[in-house]
Amino acid sequence: MPTAMPDIANSATAQTEGTLDWVGMSEIEVPIMVAAKNEAERPVSARVEAFVNLNEAKAKGIHMSRLYLLLDKLSTEDTLNLQNLTTLLQHFIESHQELSDRAFIKFNFDYHMRRKSLISGKQGWKAYPVEIVGVYLDGHIETELKIDVPYSSTCPCSAALARQLIQQAFEDKYGHEDTVNKADVHEWLGTTEGIVATPHSQRSIAEVKVKLSKEVEDFPITDLVDAIESALSTPVQAAVKRADEQEFARLNGQNLMFCEDAGRRLTHALNLVPGYSDFWVRVNHYESLHAHDAVSINTKGVKDGYLPY
Repeated sequence: MPTAMPDIANSATAQTEGTLDWVGMSEIEVPIMVAAKNEAERPVSARVEAFVNLNEAKAKGIHMSRLYLLLDKLSTEDTLNLQNLTTLLQHFIESHQELSDRAFIKFNFDYHMRRKSLISGKQGWKAYPVEIVGVYLDGHIETELKIDVPYSSTCPCSAALARQLIQQAFEDKYGHEDTVNKADVHEWLGTTEGIVATPHSQRSIAEVKVKLSKEVEDFPITDLVDAIESALSTPVQAAVKRADEQEFARLNGQNLMFCEDAGRRLTHALNLVPGYSDFWVRVNHYESLHAHDAVSINTKGVKDGYLPY
C-alpha cells in the first residue's frame, strides 16, 4: 500500500487557464429527512445537485469529495430545513476558501401528502414533486421552493359548444310541442339522447416556483400546495367514491378554465402571500383535443426577479 498518493487537483496546474461558473455533481442519490412547516419530519429519496464556482484560474479543479461528504453528513446526521440548508452552503464555501465564493445546492424528491376526498371524506396519498434550491451568492443566501400540482381543466369553448348541442337536441325533441311535461324532460335529461355532448377536459400541471422571504422559517410545502389547489378548485383526487366523482364533475363544470384563466388565478393567490418575495408560474394543459399543449407563464414581476420563460 503506498504511503502517499498523488493529488492531481492540488499539485497540477490547469492546462488551459480560466474561471468556471459552476463545477460539481448532479444526480447524487441520497435519503434525507425533510422538515416542513406544520408537518412531521419524514424521510424522502432525493436526487441532488451540488456545485461551487471555480474562481482560481490556475487551479486544476475543485474538491468534489468535500461537497459529497458534507451532503452525506446532512443525510446521515441531520435534517433538511432552512437553517441546515444555509449551513450546508456556508460549509461548501469554507471547504473551498481559496477556490470558490459561490455555492449551489438543489434537492428533488416526491413529497407524499394525505388528501381528503371531496364528499365522502375518504383519504389517500398524493405525491407532489418538490424542488428545493439554495444559492450562496455575493455573501447572501437565497432559497427557492418549487412544486408541481396536478389538476383538471375543462375548456370553456368546448363547454359552450356542448351546451349549444344540448339546446338543439331539446329543440329537436320538444320544439314542436305547445306544452312540455316536466317529468318527461327530467327523464330525457338523464339519457345520452338528452346530453348529446360533453366538454373536453384534461389533466393539467401547475409548476410553481417561489422565492422565500427572510421571515420564512420553515419550508411552506403544504401551504403552497393548499394555495395552488384552492385557487384552481379542481385538484386531481386520490381515494374517491361515486359522490366524490360527481362533485368533481360539478367543480369542473363550475370552474371552466383556459390556461390563461389558471395562470391569472394562481398569480392572484400568490400575490396575497407576503412570504414569497418572487414567484414563477407555468400552467400546462395537456390537451385532449389537440396533439399539442396549451401553456401560460407568468411571474410576480419584481426587479431583477424571475424571467418569464
